[in-house]
Amino acid sequence: MPSHVLPAGRAVAPAEQFPPIRDYAVIGNCRTAALIARDGTLDWLCLPRFDSAAVFAGLLDRARGGAFALGPCEPARTRRTYLGPSAVLATTHETAGGAVRVLDFFPALSQAERRRWLLPHTLLLRKVEGLRGEAALALRCEPRPAYGQRAVRWQPRGQCGMVAEVGRGLLHLVADVPLEISGAAVRARFAVRAGGACWIALAYTPDEPAVFPPPPAAAEALLERTLAYWQRWAARCAYRGPHADAVLRSAITLKLMTYAPSGAIVAAPTTSLPEALGGPRNWDYRYCWLRDAAFTVHALHHLGYDDEAQAYLGWLLHATRLTHPRLQVVYDVSGHADLPERTLDHLAGYARSRPVRVGNGAARQVQLDVYGDVLDAVAHLHRDTRALAADEQRYVLDLARYVAAHWREPDDGIWEVRSGRAQHTHSKVMCWVALDRALRLCAHGEGMRWCGLLARERDAIRELVETFGYSATARSYARTLGGHDLDAALLVLPLVGYVAATAPRARSTVDAVRRALASGPYVFRYFAPDGLPPGEGAFALCSFWLVECLALRGDVGEARALFEALLSCGNDVGLYAEELDPATGAFLGNFPQAFTHVGLINAALALATSERAVERAEERAVQDVRGNGH
Repeated sequence: MPSHVLPAGRAVAPAEQFPPIRDYAVIGNCRTAALIARDGTLDWLCLPRFDSAAVFAGLLDRARGGAFALGPCEPARTRRTYLGPSAVLATTHETAGGAVRVLDFFPALSQAERRRWLLPHTLLLRKVEGLRGEAALALRCEPRPAYGQRAVRWQPRGQCGMVAEVGRGLLHLVADVPLEISGAAVRARFAVRAGGACWIALAYTPDEPAVFPPPPAAAEALLERTLAYWQRWAARCAYRGPHADAVLRSAITLKLMTYAPSGAIVAAPTTSLPEALGGPRNWDYRYCWLRDAAFTVHALHHLGYDDEAQAYLGWLLHATRLTHPRLQVVYDVSGHADLPERTLDHLAGYARSRPVRVGNGAARQVQLDVYGDVLDAVAHLHRDTRALAADEQRYVLDLARYVAAHWREPDDGIWEVRSGRAQHTHSKVMCWVALDRALRLCAHGEGMRWCGLLARERDAIRELVETFGYSATARSYARTLGGHDLDAALLVLPLVGYVAATAPRARSTVDAVRRALASGPYVFRYFAPDGLPPGEGAFALCSFWLVECLALRGDVGEARALFEALLSCGNDVGLYAEELDPATGAFLGNFPQAFTHVGLINAALALATSERAVERAEERAVQDVRGNGH
């Protein structure tokens, strides 16, 4: 069975036990993130940071994982949105007797405001507003630290709410409705009338002394300041092209997946959401992949978020110095390189998809393409600014010399297959990118004496790829040298400047990949054996790469139609997972996926640029006609 076909899989739990992945929304504080289902249940939260152990892991085991539920007691119609360009989630429930709106958010403050406010390390605020009639709601806060392996012991603190120890930290739950302890959970039932409101706050402090959550009046002020923060942040966005709302939502999502203390951006805030229900392709994505670097820096820079791009690049350069000049594929948010992969056998997994993994074995793989990603990111941010400092140039030269010495070796490739190393065409091209960017960055000072060597090796890579990396049979660049299989990663070749998008080989490659790997707007990565049981969805990022390729080669109408079809594949609040099931549109893989949102931004940028070029060409043509008429 081809690897793209989604198998029936093992027995899957009833749908009501596992909400569809697309039914989740994300909120965060640039240190961690929470996933909240459409019914108001918070099913995922790691504390104190993205890659810490989950305190709420109902996403991976509804019985054992723990949850923080807040929703109506009777059947309701529900709709969701984010409040304007913000990360404040608004969920409206309409019951037979009334309607309420729940606002969920982590406070976001300016640097000056942070100095004035004494807040817990992590603070989650939930506000219930009565909109019509009267609605009864139920609250259940049942944390299960250590990925569901422990129950907490709540202790009452009078008007100060409830407190529970979580490892070396404290959880603090306070609300302006009566709370009661029921085993390992805190529960409440209450009614909200039109015009009324109540607040619930959950705080976490890693160490003593604990800081109490703010009272309701202060919480209201935090909501106002949070909305103002996001308004200011959104105003910095430089994009003014088509579908600006979708682009800005993707930018906000990237911001939420940024670990502020280091500038790192995690691939996703979740682990082990399956690429096929009941299948074993379940990976931990709460780390930072170097392969994402160049595309992410490009997206942030062109949107006008240079501070975030510079912070991300700063993390990247810091993290890679620990293994320099050898680059690891993936690092944690602090730049540590040791990410041992293990399974959590006590968890059932999302929709019974096991194993549940934490850590990532890809850290041990060899992926030569990452050198091109890193140096392309450095070159991109230095394109319009100062030349490299002496220590920065030495860093670039060390990486380039490593590539010059090792590019001929096989590697595990961009998709982290577990079928062994091969001579991947995409990896060779990214080695070409690494040397090409190093030549641009180091054309002065000490770098001048290495230019000859780097240029010769760069040209040798091109000769090899053009001789053995293009299949006349497939009329396409091939997945591996001398092979004929196709791979969606080959769409990257014109995007990184290895070949012009209008060149015959680029055109035929894009057309071949589209014929072989695309189904409507959905693009699969590859169909070759990869060392794992078959079965995965279409890879959303690859679809956005296809949009870019079509736009760059001038097929603007096709690119626009494909882009708009992809926009309709997002969920109701504009978020995307890693993969999509073409048959049902269901989300698959970890969620939300940073690289998918990066792909959306870059596709929009490419499309807007190409559309402007077409408009200018049409204007010139009209002027020429008028001129000839005179």
